[in-house]
Amino acid sequence: MQVSLADLRVERPNIFTHGCPTRVVLDHVMSRWGVLVLLALSEGTLRWGELRREVDGISEKMLASTLRTLEADGIVVRTSYPEVPPRVEYSLSPLGEELMERMLPLVGWVAEHADGIVGRQA
Repeated sequence: MQVSLADLRVERPNIFTHGCPTRVVLDHVMSRWGVLVLLALSEGTLRWGELRREVDGISEKMLASTLRTLEADGIVVRTSYPEVPPRVEYSLSPLGEELMERMLPLVGWVAEHADGIVGRQA
């Protein structure tokens, strides 16, 4: 089922306007690091170090910030185990899994067309 912006505006007339929660969610989910962290977690549960290696180029500070934000949004689940040394794992919540079902086709399209698009800019 294809949905247009006009269809969305029938239900929510102020969607994507200044101050609308949709802008906050888009900022969190579609940020440079948010997308990459979510993609990594779409493959399954990962520990901190695994995530850091999977999301090439992310700093510890940005990984921590991104994970905190996505966890607060209810998209990522953080599970801490009472072990020595401590073990913490991150995974997608059911909401995050639903999000990635929709986002993965977009990411696939980007991967398929990136070389051609960037090549035109050179």
